[in-house]
Amino acid sequence: MLYLVYILAGTGAGIVTGLAGLSAAVVITPLLVSVCGWESYNAVTVALAADVIASLLTAYTYYKNKNIDLKNGILVAITAFVGTIIGSYSGFLFSQSQPDGLGYISMATTIFLGIKFLVKPIEEGYDAEVAADRICDKKRALAMFCGCGVGWICGFTGSGGGILMLTVFTLLLGYNLKVAVGTSTMIMSLVALTGAVSHISMGAQVELIPTLVVVVFCILASYISAKFANKCEIKRLNKVVGICLSVLGIITISIKVLVG
Repeated sequence: MLYLVYILAGTGAGIVTGLAGLSAAVVITPLLVSVCGWESYNAVTVALAADVIASLLTAYTYYKNKNIDLKNGILVAITAFVGTIIGSYSGFLFSQSQPDGLGYISMATTIFLGIKFLVKPIEEGYDAEVAADRICDKKRALAMFCGCGVGWICGFTGSGGGILMLTVFTLLLGYNLKVAVGTSTMIMSLVALTGAVSHISMGAQVELIPTLVVVVFCILASYISAKFANKCEIKRLNKVVGICLSVLGIITISIKVLVG
């Protein structure tokens, strides 16, 4: 039964990563915490590990479809890297006093993201080539500052980085949804790697076989979902992601309440 949950967690995480560039933790962390009884810090570590390859593979798929802004994305990635290290240490301290706190934060975030995509979808914006030429130095610097903050949040909770990166890229830099997702996943692969290494170095304990199951299914699902997203009409993509996240969030919180 637990391995079925691991498969579902990995698959669900891969889907939201490939479709919307979200962190795998919005699926993996709440399921491992609420259903499998994992400590939240360890669950976040597994989510970050899954994020590394899944986000990188997703980013490559978007890159092949010319939906990544490498120039500005790399600059934001540098500041996000610094923020992740600091956030990971902060998350470790928080988990010592509130061992289930990170899991509850992820569950609430999942529902919020789902509603956001349904109520206020991201349907407009520049493509990668146009956006790269129109971004001024002021906006670029602000995006780098925001990237540091996003990195801190991702390192702290293991989730939230994807949607916040989407917010930065769509509202601040004016990307369309696909370019925002592609550039976000490129950055999240580096952020996730940094976070995973930091978590493990600070004593996170994970079981090898369950972790491998989660990671493998996350990678497969992210690849398939990314290919679908690049061919999908943007308005429809918003609805699909919104429904998936809303349902997932409600289910995980319901299970936690019933089990608890």
